[in-house]
Amino acid sequence: MNRFILFIVLFILNTMTAQITERNLSSEKWQFRNAKEQSWLPAKIPGTVHLDLMDNKIIPDPFKDENEKKVLGIENEDWDYQTRFKTSSEELKNQHIDLVFNGLDTFSEIYLNGKLLKKTDNMFRKWEIPVKDYLKAGDNDLLIKFRSAVTEGKELAKKVPFTMPESPRSFVRKAQYQFGWDWGPRLVTAGIWKDAKLEFWNKAKVKNIQIQQHTLTEALAEIYFNIQIWADAEGEYTVGINLNKGKRSFHLKKGLNKISVPYKIKNPKLWQPNGWGNPELITTRISLFTDKGSKIVHDSKVSYGLRMVELVQEKDAAGKSFYFKVNGKPLYARGTNWIPGDSFSPRMTKEKYQKLIKDTKDANMNMIRIWGGGIYEDDEFYKACDENGILVWQDFMFAGSFYPADEAFLTNVKEEVKDQVERLQNHPSIALWCGNNEVDEAIVNWGYQKQFKYSKADSLQVWKDYKKLFHELIPNTLKENLTADKNIYWPSSPSIGWGHKESLTEGDSHYWGVWWGEQPFEIFNEKVGRFMSEYGFQGMPTLEAVKSMFSGVPDLNVQNPVIKAHEKHSRGWEIINEYLKRDYKIPADFVKYNYVSQLLQARGMRIAVEAHRRAKPYNMGTLYWQLNDCWPVVSWSSIDYLGNWKALHYQMKRSFEQQIILAEEKQGLLHFYAVNDGLKAFNGIHLEIEAVRFDGKTIKKIKAVSKEKSLESMLKFDPLQIKDLIPESDKNKVFLQLTLKDKDGNSIAVNQHFFSKPKDLELTKPDIKIKRIGSDEIEISTNVLAKDVYLVGDTHFSDNFFDLLPHTSKRIKLSKSIDKIEVLSLWDVINN
Repeated sequence: MNRFILFIVLFILNTMTAQITERNLSSEKWQFRNAKEQSWLPAKIPGTVHLDLMDNKIIPDPFKDENEKKVLGIENEDWDYQTRFKTSSEELKNQHIDLVFNGLDTFSEIYLNGKLLKKTDNMFRKWEIPVKDYLKAGDNDLLIKFRSAVTEGKELAKKVPFTMPESPRSFVRKAQYQFGWDWGPRLVTAGIWKDAKLEFWNKAKVKNIQIQQHTLTEALAEIYFNIQIWADAEGEYTVGINLNKGKRSFHLKKGLNKISVPYKIKNPKLWQPNGWGNPELITTRISLFTDKGSKIVHDSKVSYGLRMVELVQEKDAAGKSFYFKVNGKPLYARGTNWIPGDSFSPRMTKEKYQKLIKDTKDANMNMIRIWGGGIYEDDEFYKACDENGILVWQDFMFAGSFYPADEAFLTNVKEEVKDQVERLQNHPSIALWCGNNEVDEAIVNWGYQKQFKYSKADSLQVWKDYKKLFHELIPNTLKENLTADKNIYWPSSPSIGWGHKESLTEGDSHYWGVWWGEQPFEIFNEKVGRFMSEYGFQGMPTLEAVKSMFSGVPDLNVQNPVIKAHEKHSRGWEIINEYLKRDYKIPADFVKYNYVSQLLQARGMRIAVEAHRRAKPYNMGTLYWQLNDCWPVVSWSSIDYLGNWKALHYQMKRSFEQQIILAEEKQGLLHFYAVNDGLKAFNGIHLEIEAVRFDGKTIKKIKAVSKEKSLESMLKFDPLQIKDLIPESDKNKVFLQLTLKDKDGNSIAVNQHFFSKPKDLELTKPDIKIKRIGSDEIEISTNVLAKDVYLVGDTHFSDNFFDLLPHTSKRIKLSKSIDKIEVLSLWDVINN
């Protein structure tokens, strides 16, 4: 009897939801070919032509050896993709059938059974085409003809009466990094890069659901579900929230309808950024009924979080503030910049997205900036940010060039913005929409007008086009498609270029005096802006990633042409070596060179981050460049292409601790800063300072005092004379152990301060011992200071590239058990 009831219930539910169904076309048997050829080859959807050519053994893997050079010609070819799929007579009984492409890269013509349905010209748009009239029972032929984006871009460039920089990439709406960057290869793709499907529906279809916060207090959240519905016929419809709650009836006209359904949540739990609490998420079912509420014609689930985000810019004595308030409280943004995780985006898995975002959370970050030269990321990226409490600074996909603003281009961009905003608007992680990356900077500072001999009229046109696109079209489109609580717009990152004084007194700042300007790391102590949204320094990837550059046995040598080809900055090796000479010694051995280049990168970024955090609340954000890589490469990343943490990521985890104690040397004085980015205040604060020789002998202990006893956000201690702590002769063999404690003697933060550059430290060879504790944990100990301990093994270490203090031990978790662990320390580099 129970089984019979269950069958009836399942039958009714199936009948109720049968009004809209989908058919995944990506799983059909696809083929592709060069448009000049007759024979077809197997293809995978979603995918790219490069991946299909690799699968068919026609081209080598461009990530290996120097193969990138061998595949450059692919960008100039046209490519065809086709499949044959069956449609049943039952499916054809549906009133509406839509062919949906979530991503076509980029210029294409779509044919169904020989009929041209649509021409496309934007990688970032969703293409939805009614096809009921063109389908037939039985076999149907679907053909997509892709034209070369490079060729099309060159043709578009001819329509502009002056030379545009970075032509032809700025004329095509596709991922800009594919044309090559100083960390990525030139691999200009084509293909069906996202899912393709058929949608069958009757009577009505929900086109979009938007969550609008109206009131948000501890006691009550009042929200609206703003719903766009396409109705096939005028009539009465009912919207149900979680099936039976909040049912409301509406009279809909034929065509597009916009309705708003109020909904209340008592005692709501807020979505909080990482470090402030749980990122609470809510899932609500929205059902559309017809026939007096007896049948569901469309069923959707929406996930969202309740939070308030504000961008605060207020004039002050220095210029103008720039910071985010989240749920009514100022947030110090600690984080990084994101580039696409692969040169071939369809290869990115949900697991890789989840891991990379979890890695940002584990490194104490709360914000990530999606750089404007890549892609609007997969839904899984934003889902991972929602779940991990990582706020997203979302650039639109424009980067480092001039862009046209003719009517066709603007119309195309407007639809792109609408598509992406509709898809992403309900993610609580999205904090800000930014027009572009460094386009304002490119116009004002990079000298293109002089290089290409622009007339005054040409220069004026470039600026007019810029204003039209980033100060009119995009913000106006956001205003039309977003509710006020989700619409925070910033035209360009940075707002002012790093060569101008104002870049450090207002807006966000990209500071590249280090690396590009080859200024010493110490300049970071002076060049502190209100919100540092980009700065960085290169380091090698892990040994595993370096080995992956080779198709055969790796030759680990900096002079090897394969390794040289995986450094995309024209002067990268030269700059790294120049900085190495300043702070370290350049090892001849490759493993040691790899190790010390990572230390160098981590050291530079530590100096930057500590300078930024000491300047709180003048500075309220620090986002280093960059988190990840799109292929195995020497770059600014803190996590390499294979997902391994470089020294930089381990250092950022330490430098981004929510509570931290920092020291700064100025004119013979030591200044100490206690920083608290959390919501909880600490009382009875005091600082214990211990001067310790590298052999472990304590030479002085002292307590630093502060006029303030409570640490809410920032607390400064009275400065101390360095000569009162240690003699000048001891600077190369003594460090300070800093311990911040509360009134009960509990440790809040611990840090070390060294007085000399790494190359000048008078280190003694440490006797480092490793003891196994179970299968996934080790204990490591030393007799003297072991500086920058590097554990090498085929596992992820919970900590690495750390200082192990004299006569201490440290427990390290392993992601998996391994038989062999090797260890290096800075002594091995300085003395060999």
